[in-house]
Amino acid sequence: CALGAAAGQGAGAALVAPLQTRATQALAQQGARGVLAHFTDEHGWYTRHPLLTGGERLSDAARVRVGSAVEQAIGTGGGHWAPRPGSPAKADTGDEQDPMLACQSTVEAMLKTRSIRFAEGSASIDPASRGLLDEVAAALRPCAGSIIAVVGHTDAKGDEAANLALSQARSIAVRNALGARGIDLAGVRAKGVGSSRPLRGLDADDPANRRIEFSLIAPVSVAPTVVDAPLASGASGPAGAMMPLWLELGVLAGLIYGLAAGAAWGVRRAMAARKEA
Repeated sequence: CALGAAAGQGAGAALVAPLQTRATQALAQQGARGVLAHFTDEHGWYTRHPLLTGGERLSDAARVRVGSAVEQAIGTGGGHWAPRPGSPAKADTGDEQDPMLACQSTVEAMLKTRSIRFAEGSASIDPASRGLLDEVAAALRPCAGSIIAVVGHTDAKGDEAANLALSQARSIAVRNALGARGIDLAGVRAKGVGSSRPLRGLDADDPANRRIEFSLIAPVSVAPTVVDAPLASGASGPAGAMMPLWLELGVLAGLIYGLAAGAAWGVRRAMAARKEA
């Protein structure tokens, strides 16, 4: 552990240099002028978890997009935004709406009075639903970086195996339609559940159960980090989020040593057993 920690701090500048380069490239690709990624913590220790500064005029949705792009750079860990000048950090009182939940509620509101329709007994999307799909894609676009679940449902009429297959095919058709509208399919999951989840208060045979539902899931944790969903105040994340590089490498070295020692002990036991046999 001590050797790993010493190596982490001694070679920290060289280790974070490629991370700095990748983060800078990601910021440039997002057009985030004035935003900087810092790979040292408040004590000057090198870290893989960047602190983002600048971008005070960026909207919360833009900060989500920029933060996610930096976080996805190879080798970079989750980071957080520095507080906006003049906006002191404050505890979450529930008044600030999570951008991911905002996307979710917007899509749900669209589908309350309208539904994505298909040809009877088919996964072919009705041309009349193309406009609704355009609106759904536009609502989901600000939450890029989240996992989007597309779930197909049917009523309970007919064979359940056929209903399950049809709901799956329809969810895949909607997934492909979102991809055609610019949504990254790497973050879209399609699933069919047949008639197993009827709407509350409806009989399972009611045709109103035929529907497509959307839900958004954070890529790492259901509770969004400040990079995934920055607070409107620009509050920074918890101090523990920026683990120093020397500590990460020290723990990693200790784990590797423990695994190697355990494997060597197992080999010695096996060889001794063979010798006795």
